[in-house]
Amino acid sequence: MRVLLLLSILLTAPAAAQETVALKPLSMVEDSVVRLSDLFETNGPRAAVVLGPAPAPGQRQVVEAAQLMAIARQNGIAWRPTGGADRVVLERPGRAVEREEVLVLLRNALRPQGVDPQAEIDLLNFSAPLVPLAAFAQLAVEQAVIDPVAQRFSATLVVAADGMATQRQRVTGRIQPTVAVLVATRRLAIGEVLGPHDVRLVRMPAGRLRPGVAERPEQALGQAVRRPTMAEQPLMLADLTQPLAVERGATVTMLYDIPGMALTAQGRAMEGAARGAVVPVMNLSSRIVVEAQVIAPGRVRVGPGR
Repeated sequence: MRVLLLLSILLTAPAAAQETVALKPLSMVEDSVVRLSDLFETNGPRAAVVLGPAPAPGQRQVVEAAQLMAIARQNGIAWRPTGGADRVVLERPGRAVEREEVLVLLRNALRPQGVDPQAEIDLLNFSAPLVPLAAFAQLAVEQAVIDPVAQRFSATLVVAADGMATQRQRVTGRIQPTVAVLVATRRLAIGEVLGPHDVRLVRMPAGRLRPGVAERPEQALGQAVRRPTMAEQPLMLADLTQPLAVERGATVTMLYDIPGMALTAQGRAMEGAARGAVVPVMNLSSRIVVEAQVIAPGRVRVGPGR
């Protein structure tokens, strides 16, 4: 940039008339070139004179006092340094290429080499390239190479856009197989029974999951949660159980299984239990505690000898 600015001084003939102008200490350059008006507050006929290429998007260039003095003299600008701090900082804004755009290209480039389309691709130490704000960027991936043992890849990202030189950037990353797992759609409290709207299937990297995660809706629907679960948290099979058919302290109907007789009594469940489980129940008449099997919500069966 500095060489080109000095070169422009030699190629530009001095102007006869001069105008008194101020310096622009900080100048935002949105064009692909630096013009005289980017350095000085001028609207004169020479304001559009091109001095050299602009910095790359997202970069800056400093023009020191000596260069500014020479440029002003050669272009008829009445400006002189006022002190040792006279300088112009040229900044060119840019926008970052979307990470997701790069991932889509990489996925398409790696698929012919046997990478599962459902695998997760992680970019390592990726710095998104910058392009001019209003420019349409064209992206491509070249020389994609996979290390199947380490499950890693490397490739060259090519970025082209109007107003900038084509960029080539080396990118590396990991390939992680994913599996479908069941996660909670909302925060779940202990004892809540899972319905269709409480869970959903998502794909997650297999290496980040603990053994025993629920992978199918039928493993969880109708089950009760044994511990609090946050939204988007994978559901563990060990944390699911049949919902309580009898609550602790609830009044239940006791059916006595006696051959040839059908007896019932009122009792109080000493513990909570699911259907099919055995729970201690106190007969409210005799105050005797017996073991009974839960057969339905609020109903237990007392077998012989219990």
